[in-house]
Amino acid sequence: MAVPEAVAGFAAIPGVRMAAQLGEPSLDTAGSAGSLPVAPALAGLLPGGLRRGSTVAVGGSTALVLALLAEATREGSWAAITGMPAVGVAAAAELGVDLNRLALVPDPGVELVAVVSALIDGFDLVVLGPAAARGIQPPLARRLAGRVRNQGAVLISAGGWPGADLELRVAKRRWRGLSGDGFGHLDAREVVATSRGRGAATRPRHVALQLPGPDGAIAAVEATASGRLWDVAG
Repeated sequence: MAVPEAVAGFAAIPGVRMAAQLGEPSLDTAGSAGSLPVAPALAGLLPGGLRRGSTVAVGGSTALVLALLAEATREGSWAAITGMPAVGVAAAAELGVDLNRLALVPDPGVELVAVVSALIDGFDLVVLGPAAARGIQPPLARRLAGRVRNQGAVLISAGGWPGADLELRVAKRRWRGLSGDGFGHLDAREVVATSRGRGAATRPRHVALQLPGPDGAIAAVEATASGRLWDVAG
């Protein structure tokens, strides 16, 4: 599909707003004009939600990338993922993403820049896969970041991003549910997520999360959680 045709297709989707409409009141607009909501479990990591016009780099977790889309799509925002052909749609749904408000462009091919630009124009949240993000050089990253600011979107890179406004990283993965001899049923994975950014976000924030929790969604780790954790790869 040619890029102009793709843009026209995006604009025809009920609820999708192009850049010129971002300032208009809409029942589909999630959160305040300055930010998009995130799941309550992420409130300590992203106070105030995802700031419109920002670029976010997420390292170490596709699940966290998907979890960032959940609350916003449930409250009426539209999201698009490009350059992630193996993304798990079932996992996205379990994490709370509204699949009716999610568009997938598995392989943008040689039209990567044009596709990403078109998505920024038409969607609230745009996710760029790790392989595609690695090919973005600083001058192009600055140009796309400028477009994101102008359009009021949020660009999430599943990997590094030159000059990202906010960087999120997941580490210390542990599975809950195994006994000391390695038997049992895995029911949740606990991780430590860290955010670091510019301005007020310069000081790192650390949050313990279940990603996923027992029901598949993201959840905060309770300080009084019982049961021992055991290290498992993944």
